[in-house]
Amino acid sequence: MRVVVVEDSALLRDGLTRILEAHGCTVVAALDDAVRFGETVEQHQPDIVVLDVRLPPTHTTEGLVAAVELRRQRPAFPVLVLSQYVEQLYARELMQSGEGAVGYLLKDRVADVRSFLDAVRQVAAGGTVLDPQVVSAVLASTSRRAATDVLTPREKEVLQLMAEGRSNAGIAAALVVTEKAVGKHINNIFSKLGLPMDAVDNRRVLAVLRWLQSRD
Repeated sequence: MRVVVVEDSALLRDGLTRILEAHGCTVVAALDDAVRFGETVEQHQPDIVVLDVRLPPTHTTEGLVAAVELRRQRPAFPVLVLSQYVEQLYARELMQSGEGAVGYLLKDRVADVRSFLDAVRQVAAGGTVLDPQVVSAVLASTSRRAATDVLTPREKEVLQLMAEGRSNAGIAAALVVTEKAVGKHINNIFSKLGLPMDAVDNRRVLAVLRWLQSRD
């Protein structure tokens, strides 16, 4: 797997590079800002980009802007974003297209090498991974009625695990139920959120996106 890493902290950039290369990935470029980001992706044609949300010079949204622009030019290009804090807006922006191959992890998650590498592989394969703390922050917000309030407590649990990137088998194992039961819950979620069968759209991503948008 070919990876471009964009992280302004030299220590973390080096750490990410070492972790990835120690587990069979090739870091084709490691940048400390987003200035040459587009040019670098065009030159090296990586399988996935791992980048920080906040990059020089302002350390605000440079990484996010670069990621969103990349996916605008190349729909569903695999992007895994790292952030120091839970910032729900960034997750919504990245998922706005309704396509997969996108992840949002807190930087602390990198310390769990196995989970980080699983996230990289899942996003590169077209999946969606949201940090559990991002998911929990959204669920904890009860300031006003959300579209997902129509879901049962069990359906919300399933949606939370979907947002974390779990497969049906993974959800079944976490909830100690059968995959058939999980499939039924997911179909109910799609139905209640008004997501009909569509070969173009990824309904799992759209379900999570609908949930995040309902917290605006």
